[in-house]
Amino acid sequence: MRAAVISFPGSNCDFDMLYALQDFGVDAQIISAKTNDLTNFDAIFLPGGFSYGDYLRTGAIARFSPIMSAVTQAANEGKIIVGICNGFQILTEAGLLPGQLLMNKNPGFICDEVLLTIANPNTAYTNTYNANEKILIPIAHGEGNYYADEATLDQLENNHQVVFRYADNPNGSARDIAGIMNEQGNVFGMMPHPERAVDPITGNIDGQGFFKSILSAILTKVTA
Repeated sequence: MRAAVISFPGSNCDFDMLYALQDFGVDAQIISAKTNDLTNFDAIFLPGGFSYGDYLRTGAIARFSPIMSAVTQAANEGKIIVGICNGFQILTEAGLLPGQLLMNKNPGFICDEVLLTIANPNTAYTNTYNANEKILIPIAHGEGNYYADEATLDQLENNHQVVFRYADNPNGSARDIAGIMNEQGNVFGMMPHPERAVDPITGNIDGQGFFKSILSAILTKVTA
């Protein structure tokens, strides 16, 4: 599996993601947001940080980076696209995922570990977890309050596109949503940081299943 980790000006979790992927034997590399070709990669990861300083809105400027045309093309081809934290915000700004990430209900930056519930275990991101299993994953955001109108939220529920929920909502997200995917299941975004919960040295390996799930999904697809 070959994975691209997109580095935008202001990204600060790109190497966290790179090292997490490499821990699982993935051939991963950092790719500049100035490039516009992702044809040689099986999966694309948009990491956390403060792309372009989060000026205007989180992800609003990054959405126009040259790389995003290639990300959109890869998404349309059915490749796995993952956005974590700021990456999730960018995917919503680009229209690759529905909804919007707003300022936390109680304004301020939250840096903590929170319990997530596996809302849908039958995805490329959760297939090694059990339904309703709870995992502890770090969060670090000031604008993680997921918002969508009621019709969109109902559609997400009906299509089983809600992948993770907060067990104890830290930011006011609608229906406790922590992570969603598109209807096809290949584009995914979440605010928490599973890449920060894979190494035993941190005292938390609950994020390992996230990466194992993606590897399993891609290898299954390749050998099918």
